[in-house]
Amino acid sequence: MAVYTHVPAEEMAALLVRYGVGGLRSAKGIAEGVENSNYLVEAEHGQRFILTLYEKRVDAGDLPFFLGLLDHLADRGLPVPRALKDRDGVQVQQVCGRPACLIEFLPGVSLSHPTPRQAQATGAMLGRMHAALADFAPERPNVLGLPGWHALAARCGDALDGIAPGLAARIADELAWLDAHWPTDLPHAVIHADLFPDNVLMLGDKVAGIIDFYFACREVRAWDLAVTHSAWAFSTDGATFDAAVGAALIAGYAGSFALSDAERAALPALARGAALRFTLTRAWDWLNTPADALVTRKDPLAFLRRLDLYAAKGLEMFA
Repeated sequence: MAVYTHVPAEEMAALLVRYGVGGLRSAKGIAEGVENSNYLVEAEHGQRFILTLYEKRVDAGDLPFFLGLLDHLADRGLPVPRALKDRDGVQVQQVCGRPACLIEFLPGVSLSHPTPRQAQATGAMLGRMHAALADFAPERPNVLGLPGWHALAARCGDALDGIAPGLAARIADELAWLDAHWPTDLPHAVIHADLFPDNVLMLGDKVAGIIDFYFACREVRAWDLAVTHSAWAFSTDGATFDAAVGAALIAGYAGSFALSDAERAALPALARGAALRFTLTRAWDWLNTPADALVTRKDPLAFLRRLDLYAAKGLEMFA
């Protein structure tokens, strides 16, 4: 989450009128994240919502896919927030020239330092999600798969070395390795593709909410587990690996959804791909975030450190 577009209070209040939830009591921009503009909105009767304005990286044409995905999962009992419909049955609004949705607010907190029990619960929820999506028919390709990483590296170019000396060459070497080793014969499915701790709301050791599905796509299903492992099992700076958290995450997943031997064997390569993907997207955002945006830039090198550990230790990281 982040804020790139400022929404005047008058426009926000007019939006709430369309939903029949009363007047505007308060609104606060949310600086975390990098994709869209987000506000925590409270109406006069105490209801809370998330107002999301979709910025340039989210194609408005993809919104029916995302919103249908949320409805599909919610209908199957998963704790995901629906985009609400106004009194005319409209989900996607126009706010400050941007497509926007008013989204259910879910209770819970995002973790900075998850425990093994919390990681196990998250793995189990990811497995439940994959089971629930087995009959989800709509398609969306992964625009940030291996071809997209090549394109993004080319767009960053030599500016990568301004982040860290030799970064451009390191990324080029990793892309060549992934070209040669990326698994192509594993099951594909619609996945979340961005299940970081800040996209999971916890109440104690229970998963109370899964949010931010705006990278959801059809991809190698086990890549979702690898992305989650890379996000949950390391310190924020990527320098320290927590083996207990990583093992608990995988155990929770395998306990709720079958993980084949082939998928387990592919996890090191998939995790290297996950670490490279976030190194590149963070590098791009680091180089291109507007100076006046209310957004917390995230360190690309935190995922380069993960990448180096995955490359050095391989399957040992998933024992």
